[in-house]
Amino acid sequence: MKDPKDTTVVVAMSGGVDSSVAAALLKKQGYNVIGMMMRLWAEETFDGFSGHNRCCTPDQMADARRIANMLDIPFYVIDTKDVFRNKIVQFFIDGYSDGVTPNPCLECNRHIRFDWLLNHALMMDADYLATGHYARITHDEQGTPQLRMGLDPKKDQSYVLSVLTPEKIKHAMFPIGGYEKPAVRQIAEELGFPVAKKGDSQDLCFLGDGDYRRFLQDHAVDIFSAGPIMRQDGTILGEHNGLPNYTIGQRKGLGIAASEPLYVLKLDPNRNALIVGTRAELGSSTLTAHRVNWISGQPPADQFRAQVKIRYKAQPVPATVTILDVDQFSVEFDEPRRDITPGQGAVVYDGDWCLGGGAIQTVQDKVAT
Repeated sequence: MKDPKDTTVVVAMSGGVDSSVAAALLKKQGYNVIGMMMRLWAEETFDGFSGHNRCCTPDQMADARRIANMLDIPFYVIDTKDVFRNKIVQFFIDGYSDGVTPNPCLECNRHIRFDWLLNHALMMDADYLATGHYARITHDEQGTPQLRMGLDPKKDQSYVLSVLTPEKIKHAMFPIGGYEKPAVRQIAEELGFPVAKKGDSQDLCFLGDGDYRRFLQDHAVDIFSAGPIMRQDGTILGEHNGLPNYTIGQRKGLGIAASEPLYVLKLDPNRNALIVGTRAELGSSTLTAHRVNWISGQPPADQFRAQVKIRYKAQPVPATVTILDVDQFSVEFDEPRRDITPGQGAVVYDGDWCLGGGAIQTVQDKVAT
């Protein structure tokens, strides 16, 4: 690794406390730091909304520029609206059209931060792209980079970084990954940053009001066609008002009468059907994932024991992972999981080491006994 004074790092700045402290730590360590902010797509016609993505409002941009001035580093804003609209927003719409629950944060790291923005950084002769994610990078005996969970278990973001390829992780830095959030805020306070107490950014930054159902009604109304609510045996119990209005495990708001509580088991876009069942029918021990990425470039074995997270806020749980082909693996959990949701990430861990992951594709139906 080159000496810091001979190393240039582009920091993805958002005007928040995490990326601001990341830039400050790198500057203190002697790196040549450049701040860069992306102008992302957002709704422009929604009533009461400014038309600015919540990650890059004029206030956010002003805060980022103010921090860059305080650190005496260059600061640039690049227009990322079109690629964000095409790669992230359309992915979000297409996912719901296909009856899955997409995770745009995973896709944003795959296509925007560690592709679009990283390529801009490299074209500026930078050596690394740094972000304010709570994750860490270590190296094995051969010098191969490994992605680790952030030190703060409440803030760990390795889940959404599981899309990093071997080539991309070589150019990644996560300066705050070894800190807990209160310590990051303390550093910001000590440096006199005006963003020290600023709240965390929110998911689905491109929504005007945070309501994804309203957004889909405005931008993809065709996917809200009514269809049957049925049991796994085909018995029809009622009619739903559009599959995007429901989530796996949902109990309330189904609008059907039954002798016992029923839950959403599955969204079936082929039949435009909402499949419901009892609590005993909810969940599964098995899933398959596709669009697979292994951070080292390959899985550790054809079959291996690991811990798997199926949602960003979920805990990793014990499972057996079996490689099916280069772009697909299956997971057999030790205990059934009730909230396996197609479209979300299935991310594989060995302790705090994030090995990679894929998008949940299918879930084996569980039938009550």
